Amino acid sequence: MISKRRTVSPPHDANKNPKNVIAGNAGVPPASVRGNNRETWDDQATSAGETPAVPVKKFMTRKKILLALLIVIFLSQIPFAFRRYKLGRLHSAIQSVNSGRVPEANNLGFSEYKGVLHVHSFLGGHSRGNFEEIIAAAKSNQLAFVVMTEHTSGDFNTAAMTLKGMHAGVLFINGNEVSLSNGDRLLILPGDESTNGPADELVSRAKARKAISIAAYPQEFQSWNSEYDGVEVYNVYTNAREINPVVMFFDSLWSYHSYPDLLFANFYSRPGVNLQKWDEAIAAKNKRLVGVAGNDSHANVGVSLSDSSGKTLVGLQLDPYERSFRLVRLHVLIPSDRPLSQETLAEALSGGHAFIGFDIFGDTTGFSFSASNGRETKIQGDEIMTDKEVRLTVSTPVTSRVVLLRDGKVLEDRSGAGKQEFVVAEKGSYRVEVYLPQLPKPVSDQPWIISNPIYVR
Repeated sequence: MISKRRTVSPPHDANKNPKNVIAGNAGVPPASVRGNNRETWDDQATSAGETPAVPVKKFMTRKKILLALLIVIFLSQIPFAFRRYKLGRLHSAIQSVNSGRVPEANNLGFSEYKGVLHVHSFLGGHSRGNFEEIIAAAKSNQLAFVVMTEHTSGDFNTAAMTLKGMHAGVLFINGNEVSLSNGDRLLILPGDESTNGPADELVSRAKARKAISIAAYPQEFQSWNSEYDGVEVYNVYTNAREINPVVMFFDSLWSYHSYPDLLFANFYSRPGVNLQKWDEAIAAKNKRLVGVAGNDSHANVGVSLSDSSGKTLVGLQLDPYERSFRLVRLHVLIPSDRPLSQETLAEALSGGHAFIGFDIFGDTTGFSFSASNGRETKIQGDEIMTDKEVRLTVSTPVTSRVVLLRDGKVLEDRSGAGKQEFVVAEKGSYRVEVYLPQLPKPVSDQPWIISNPIYVR
């Protein structure tokens, strides 16, 4: 009988399968096993001294995120780089304007003095600026006068303690910024020991000692029925409140080193609301009201690092007095046979013999706005009678665009000459705004000069 022998195959051992044996990697499990046991295999590889496998997908994801972030940062800086380029163009255009100035000789019997109004020091808080800095800034800007407007204090008379009289050839007026009982603000020039109270009381007290009272921050002012003497139609601080801090931060990073003064151009805009309130107040009261600009200089904007004694170790000052005094100035006209003094300056301001010049964009010295009826000639701030017509003459030191307004409404708009004449017959308050179309936008669309009115009666 023949018996059949069964052959039994030994159990399958993948490690003994020649197909799974690779030179230098004997004992490596199949891919299917490795895929299902990634963490176990990485631990074994690490314990054996081998480099663990890199998760390629995660690496590529991180790389893409980083690249996208860099692209976003790069694209976000393009507007600020372009704004720096525009400031460079503006700087060149301003130099061209100043080099082409040809101011006409003043034959009206007045001398022109430029200065600033609404300046604060360490007195009364809100500022850390000292007298030496203010005097040095005024001198470096070749100013003729500075009107201090110290915040009041219940403990001492800040007007009596601030700068007054002549210092380094500059006339200082010791004024106050006074808070009214309803929150309104008045600039009193010169100031006194008054701290606050109703508008009528403060204005009457100022008039009794021949001081001037000016409505400050007109966009918030409520006491329009009071008998104040003028309106602060432009205020640097009010305009600067429209700045986006993030935008200004990056603008400063890109442009502060090269064009620190011209950063002002990035936020300067025509004070439309304030001008409207001024025009409306003149019409409602049927009286003359001087329009002024306030630098509202505090020298308190910036960042710094100080030691325990308060000494500044490192810092960046965005509004030093020297820069603030360059932005906008008040140009007053005083009879040529009289010197500049506290008395003559007060007379010029109360009479409206002044204009606002944004000198950062070009020196406005030499601007003239006058009226003639054939019998007499008057300047801005004056009243003039008319029988049939009045001829208004505007002279600017460079070719410009002149906008004539009557009672706040645009009457004529002309460009292309340094001298313009307008013939008017209707009664009203006539003032002009001067623009420089040769400067790049948006500066060319904002006023370079704002005159005081001539009142045709």
